[in-house]
Amino acid sequence: MTAPSEATLAHQFAINNRPREDWGLFGPESPTWRVWSSPTALMAFQRSIVVESFDPALAAAVEHQNGVRYRPATRFDRTIQYFLTVACGDSRAAIEVSEILMRVHANATGIEPITGQRYSANDPASQLWIHVTGWHSNLICYERFGPGPLSAEDEKRYWADCVTAAELQTCSPSDVPRSRKEVHEYYETMRPRLCMSEHSRRLIHYFLHTPREVGGAGLWAGSNLMSAAVISTIPKWMRELGGFDQSSLVDAAIQPVGKLAARVARHPVPARLAIRMMAPSALPVFDQVQNMDQPLRNEVLTPAEARKRFGKRAQLAGLHAG
Repeated sequence: MTAPSEATLAHQFAINNRPREDWGLFGPESPTWRVWSSPTALMAFQRSIVVESFDPALAAAVEHQNGVRYRPATRFDRTIQYFLTVACGDSRAAIEVSEILMRVHANATGIEPITGQRYSANDPASQLWIHVTGWHSNLICYERFGPGPLSAEDEKRYWADCVTAAELQTCSPSDVPRSRKEVHEYYETMRPRLCMSEHSRRLIHYFLHTPREVGGAGLWAGSNLMSAAVISTIPKWMRELGGFDQSSLVDAAIQPVGKLAARVARHPVPARLAIRMMAPSALPVFDQVQNMDQPLRNEVLTPAEARKRFGKRAQLAGLHAG
């Protein structure tokens, strides 16, 4: 299978330029909406991409897939667009972006040079690593720089939603951690396979300090402004291994700065400007969330219900029936 061209992807990822059909997979009252639509999510995306890069198989797949040193803005943009759509978009959009992502990933396979093992971007273990680091990073940054910790009840619901969202990827929901404790246990099982490859080092460099000539003004400014705050949330051993450690004094000093920046970004105008600069593909779903656009149907669907209604098989069945 051939990966879609950039022009095709630009068209496919414009799926939210239409009325909202339903409340999606979680709904506006969920802690998932609160956390993923917070301005701290931009910091979280930078954090999750950096942490993910310690998996040599994933780093090799990313290098194979899009040559990130040439297009870091595209990867950052698409990553935010995917996760925000799954968390806060309607169920049609969630299903469509997941199917597009599977097709794009299908071509990213090969042999990882450090371990000699075969990698695949759609491998369930790699998808689980991406999924857990994404959801965990968002919660950490929301707590550290946003409103603070969720209530015990909301945090329980958040991790339950994390399991639900995994149904849109190749990983099994039964493998997804269901609490912060289980997340930490999962990281401990992953630690022996995490390392710093040439691909990993390049990825981390390009997402902590994106060069302006390859990332554009938006990602260049955003990545460099956020990097110290993001690094402060990453475990010390990772920072030392990755060669991007900073002092405890910087860690302490950056927290109030990060909180102030997130507080300013909660206002609609700067929030939209930040998304436009760093992840323009996410603007349609971001606008729906900010405007609280009312859906055509007042309902929240499960992934199975959404797939049955909007998945490729359902669409093909409709075409054959017509």
